[in-house]
Parts: sequence; C-alpha cells; structure tokens
Amino acid sequence: MMLDVKDLRVSFTRERLPPVEVVHGVSFSVARGEVLGIVGESGSGKSVISLTMIGLLPGTAQATGQVMFEGRDILRLPERDLCKLRGNRIGMIFQEPMTALNPAMRVGAQIAEGMILNKGLSRKAARAETLRLLDMVQISRASERIDSFPHEMSGGQRQRVGIAIALASNPDLLIADEPTTALDVTVQAEILNILDDLVTDLGISLILVSHDLGVIARIADRTLVMCQGEEMEQGATEDILRRPSHAYTRQLLDAMPRRARASLEEGA
Repeated sequence: MMLDVKDLRVSFTRERLPPVEVVHGVSFSVARGEVLGIVGESGSGKSVISLTMIGLLPGTAQATGQVMFEGRDILRLPERDLCKLRGNRIGMIFQEPMTALNPAMRVGAQIAEGMILNKGLSRKAARAETLRLLDMVQISRASERIDSFPHEMSGGQRQRVGIAIALASNPDLLIADEPTTALDVTVQAEILNILDDLVTDLGISLILVSHDLGVIARIADRTLVMCQGEEMEQGATEDILRRPSHAYTRQLLDAMPRRARASLEEGA
C-alpha cells in the first residue's frame, strides 16, 4: 500500500477547556493508482484528515495513530522531512482556489516556484514545464494565461491552476479537498474528468474529499463515509451505492436528486 492509516485520532486543545477530539480512530489505505473518496457533511472530519496527510494541521492540533506513507510515519517526521515530502511526493489541491492562490503573483510564477525551489530548474525550463502543465489541465491559450493574475481567470480556470501547482512536483499521491466547490455542474464535470485522466495517465493515487456523494461516485474506486469524526462505512464505491450498510450513507443517497441517484446506481 502506498498510504496506510491506522487508528487516526485528531484533537484540538482549547484555552481553559479540555481538548476536543474531532477524528475518532479512523483507518484506511490507498494503493498505487487507486482513487479513494472521503465523503461526509460539514464537520465530519474529512478535511482534517486530508490536512493530517501532509502535516498541515495547526499548532493547536494533536494527531495520534499511524499515517504510513511508503513505510514512513508522517506523524513522526521532522518538519524538514515533511517539507520534502510535500514538495516531491504528495500534492494538495485546496478547496478554494481564489484564497489558495497568491493574488499578487502571476499564475505561471506560482506554478514554476516549486519546480525552481525543489527541483533546481532554471526559470526558462520551469516556464516550459509550466506551459506543459497548463496544457495538461486543459487551460486554453496557455501561452497567454501563463502571465495572468488569479483575478483575471474564472473559478474553473483557477482550480485548474491549483491542480497544475499540485502536479508540478510530480507527486505519487494527490489529495483533492473539495476541488469542485462553488463550480457550476459543467465545470465540475470537467475538473473531475481531468483528475480521472491524471490517475489513468500518470498512475498516481488520489484522495478525493467531498460532501457530495455524487462527486465521489464519478471517479472513486473505494469510498470512506464519515460523520462527526467517525467512520460510518467504507468499501468499493459500487457496493456503497447499491448496498449501503449504514443509515447515514442511505441518508446521503436519499438527499440526492432522484434522477442523479438513478444515474449513479445504473453506472455503478
């Protein structure tokens, strides 16, 4: 397994109050080339789990258990090694591209920055690689867009830039935290298709985090259902769609529009 998480617990300290645990003993694994979907409502702990995977929890958080990435426990790595891991092995696509991107920096420079710092590429070579990545994530007129600022791009284009930044390190594992939030359904489908193509073409693993079971069902091989920091169930996405074993999963399915649910079940 590329990633093996065992009994993960995350708690936050509070001033003059006892710590509060928000993730309660969650375990899962991700194989090479596999897509794992983590689904649950707001406050279910899914985004906290994704931040734990790359060591970006705030200082008030404490994580216990094991997060083994190719034999190394991420929870016990020093910060220097964590930075190398984030820069070279694990990529992250954040939820809101407008806040994740630097508004005062051209998007091409933001994509190239990691390649210059982590790979030692020259600015000329990094710019050429940036153009290739922009083409890969299907940004039209990449040679023009490379010098745009984030505010000059649509939400879907900004999210594509976020994906390109995550890919710049040639990661083995990509974590996408709500990558289609606030996008219309057409752009949402385009982003999911890009992620699916990346897994197929590059052989990377993907953790897709979403509150929308319909989004997860489109590309996930396996699904982990979360509620209030606990695992409700996990298994093959097809089995969860057709034979959910937990009442909460059935509620997520019931919350979907009837036609959308029927379409998913037919395609599962």
